[in-house]
Amino acid sequence: MNYETQLVGESVVMVDADERRASRKRLLTIGGIVAIVLIAIATWMAMRGKEAPVAAAGVQVPVVTVSQPGQSVVARTVTATGSLAARIDMPVGVLGEGGMVTRVLVQPGDWVRTGQVLAILERSVQTQQVRSLAAQVDVARADAKLAQAQLDRAKALVGRGFISAADIDQRTATRDAANARVGVAAAQLAEQQARTGRLDIRAPASGLVLTRALEPGQIVGAGSGVLFRMAKDGEMELQAQVAESDLRNLRVGNSATITPIGSSEQFAGRVWQVSPVVDPQNRQGIARIAIPYNPAIRPGGFAAVTITSGSGSAPLLPESAVQSDPKGSYVYIVNASNQVERRNVTVGQVSDAGVAVTSGIDGTERIVTSAGAFLTPGQKVKPELLKPAG
Repeated sequence: MNYETQLVGESVVMVDADERRASRKRLLTIGGIVAIVLIAIATWMAMRGKEAPVAAAGVQVPVVTVSQPGQSVVARTVTATGSLAARIDMPVGVLGEGGMVTRVLVQPGDWVRTGQVLAILERSVQTQQVRSLAAQVDVARADAKLAQAQLDRAKALVGRGFISAADIDQRTATRDAANARVGVAAAQLAEQQARTGRLDIRAPASGLVLTRALEPGQIVGAGSGVLFRMAKDGEMELQAQVAESDLRNLRVGNSATITPIGSSEQFAGRVWQVSPVVDPQNRQGIARIAIPYNPAIRPGGFAAVTITSGSGSAPLLPESAVQSDPKGSYVYIVNASNQVERRNVTVGQVSDAGVAVTSGIDGTERIVTSAGAFLTPGQKVKPELLKPAG
């Protein structure tokens, strides 16, 4: 082994030369590794610094699709909800003195014609009274016939001097009285027949039977209330609750589309009456919308309605172009400097064709049609004009 001598203070120390060289070699190796790591880190940071501006530039200048919608003819509509009912609701009760129900001839859902019998009441006593009065009419007619014959014979004898003129006058009066009694008996019979006829509960008009509230054996009278309820001609209506601000735009004859709650089926109707008053509590009025008969329209149900109250011009945008937040509805427009601006708008009719904007824009602006949720006001963009279809 090789040793070197070193003087430490007054002592002489023996140092291994090979160990010293190995230690120096390890220090050089570690230093080289550290230098390589530092160079790698510096290179990575330099490359990242060059890429960052490129990525930032990509975020700051996105390509967005814009359109200039112009003005389109759109329908002005009013939406509301309300209850379904018969347009002309006809309650049917007892017309006469009443009695016991013997037969019920119709059921809810049946169509009936004017005067058709709906139910029959017991009439055994009234039938006998009619027979008695009919017999009295026969008696009165027989008396009148006899009185007329006696008068005729007396007139034949008056020329021979057997009958005086006074007898002729008396027999004439007897004949006239007999004829009058015939009239009285006939009137009494007709009255009783009419009373008996009122024991038939009849339909006041043609229409659809909605409800029935009596059964055979039931005793009914003038105070029994409504026994049947009918819809005249089967016509129905929607009694729509319309806001005061919308009520003034409605007119008799406006078309409407009714959708019963819980159904996807729609029915055409027409406004036939607009309420002349407004409820002071909820500030709403009633628009009554006539609906032709359909089995799916059931009185007492609930339905939504869209009433077309006219038409006008307005920009028409796709739904993706209109955003909303707590401040209201808005769109993003691209100004002359290609920067995004927020524009508050008022939304009107929403249909398959798009969203009508009633205020806030005039249609000449470049409006962002999609991806508006990812933009911010003042952001620089590259607009790409959407070409109309066809």
